[in-house]
Amino acid sequence: MKLRRILSSIAIFSLVILACSPDDPDFVPVEDRDRTEQQTTDKAILLDYLQSHYYNSGALSSIQNPEVSDIVITELAEGQAVPVNHTLLIGAVETKTTTFEDTLYEYYILKINQGGGEASPDFTDKVRVEYEGTLIEDASVFDSAVNPVDFDLVGFGVNAGGVITGWQRVFPEFNEASSFTTGSNVQFDDYGVGVMFLPSGLAYFSSQLVGIPSYSNLIFKFALFQTEVNDHDVDGIPSYLEDLNANLDVFDEDTDENLIVNYVDPDDDGDGVLTRNELERIEYVINVGGQEPTLANNEFELSRVEEMGMITITTGTIVDTDSNNVPDYLDADITIDYSDDN
Repeated sequence: MKLRRILSSIAIFSLVILACSPDDPDFVPVEDRDRTEQQTTDKAILLDYLQSHYYNSGALSSIQNPEVSDIVITELAEGQAVPVNHTLLIGAVETKTTTFEDTLYEYYILKINQGGGEASPDFTDKVRVEYEGTLIEDASVFDSAVNPVDFDLVGFGVNAGGVITGWQRVFPEFNEASSFTTGSNVQFDDYGVGVMFLPSGLAYFSSQLVGIPSYSNLIFKFALFQTEVNDHDVDGIPSYLEDLNANLDVFDEDTDENLIVNYVDPDDDGDGVLTRNELERIEYVINVGGQEPTLANNEFELSRVEEMGMITITTGTIVDTDSNNVPDYLDADITIDYSDDN
């Protein structure tokens, strides 16, 4: 069995690409275009690309754990037929839509391998990936990571990793590796592999970045190895659940209006009782290596202590004491502190 081999000592790259500075003599400010009009233009560019390029589907299907570098996309010459064991992109991608900045966007995903692990990331989670980013216009590579690097998908905000919106939308469509082994090298097996084709509005839009002109449509080849649920303020509520209006944005939720958005606010309702202490406690004790407890949908692990062959897991459960459809941790009128019970 071929396994993806990863050196334990890795170089770190960053998707946060430097913007051109107004102090740069070559800097020319770019006026923001209408997002809906720009999306119409970008969609036409992306569809033309997908209709005129093919990938090495046959070769990839014969590789058990393909790497980013194994994915080859080639332009179809005029009058040329798609070669045997290759597939035209337009017939292979999945078309997705999302609303961002009050604009309906269309983007495209080529799934080479779904990933055999149980977990897939939410839009605020941490991911461990490899990738290569290129421009649609000239296929130039503007960024890459040939060894695994970690990113916070929450986006451009407080405690954020600086990823673009397209990454937030695409990575939840894949699963992490089914397994990995540790040692001098880390090996991942059956991980998510794909290519995303993004309009400028889900990327850097009008921003001028090193290697990325304004209004660039982008391609990212990638492998998703691992994911981890983020709780940015360690309040017991996973960050993705702090998106109360379910618009895939945690930057517009500030329940107590204290100018600190909920996903980084340890007291979401401002009632003086920390959010994690407004979660009802449950304690589980299991043997090391024993079966883990099955948590309810509104129950989350707060702490884990291993001692003398036993593991003590303390969880917090979201409760609505007065049954007003507002959970205690978001209800300033309820100030029950469940930590006092411990």
